Amino acid sequence: MKTDTVYKKAFNRVASMLHDGQLVGELPSENELKRRMGVSRTTVRKVLQELVRRKLIAERNGIRIAERVVDENDYYPDAETTPRAKHVEQQFMEWMLRGDTRPGTSINELELARQFGVATNGIREFLIRFSRFGLIEKRPNTGWLFKGFTEDFALELFEIRVMFELRSAHLFSQQPENSPLWTKLAALKIAHVDLLKRIESRFHDFSGLDNRFHRLINEASPNRFIDGFYDIISFIFHYHYQWNKQDEKQRNKAALLEHITYIDALESRNPARVAKACRAHLASARATLMRSLIALEE
Repeated sequence: MKTDTVYKKAFNRVASMLHDGQLVGELPSENELKRRMGVSRTTVRKVLQELVRRKLIAERNGIRIAERVVDENDYYPDAETTPRAKHVEQQFMEWMLRGDTRPGTSINELELARQFGVATNGIREFLIRFSRFGLIEKRPNTGWLFKGFTEDFALELFEIRVMFELRSAHLFSQQPENSPLWTKLAALKIAHVDLLKRIESRFHDFSGLDNRFHRLINEASPNRFIDGFYDIISFIFHYHYQWNKQDEKQRNKAALLEHITYIDALESRNPARVAKACRAHLASARATLMRSLIALEE
């Protein structure tokens, strides 16, 4: 299962590179694709074989070239490319963000398992792991309870977020030219521009893109504590940003524009410009958090 997940994830990544114009004309060698994707040569070959079978690329005289446009139906579904634990986490976040979940809401393991299409033990493992943050707790014989957040808790967490991200953003701007992070950033910029064009109908999709963007920045300073801590950071900020739904579309549009400015600053490799864009975006995020906390109390 793990190998299949790796293959499908690699396939989707190459398909995205074809779709976004990162692979045009003759494709790179297998070794170069292996380097870019960080997978085995066996996986690369399997991906290329499937691309040929689907006629996304053509192979003539040992040369592979892009053949047809990639569409949404070519990708493997997210559920097939995401490890079970990550899938449960994403589904739980989506459940909290898209629903009307308020402090005091009961969380039923069986209901979530049915809704997410996973085994009950997968839900239980996630809830036990997530409970360490103090936002949910197990009640004897009654399941889990969502406790909500306090203003002090959220603001203290924000201070940590600022410290982490300023450091990561600086390190990101210092990455060498051949770092795969630049390729990932370019792809995310295209995704941002695309969402901005469709913001009227797809503004709910911002939370997932926002999570991908900030996690990518943190990849520049790999740290097990930052990685683990960002789970709760992501949960709290996305949860509160979408709590007050009156101006959700406008807020998400503004945040998208801030992200694009932030990405441009990162691509400039200018430390001062990066720090300015990072601080500006985080200041806006803090203001949004405060407004959402007020809305939560009303």
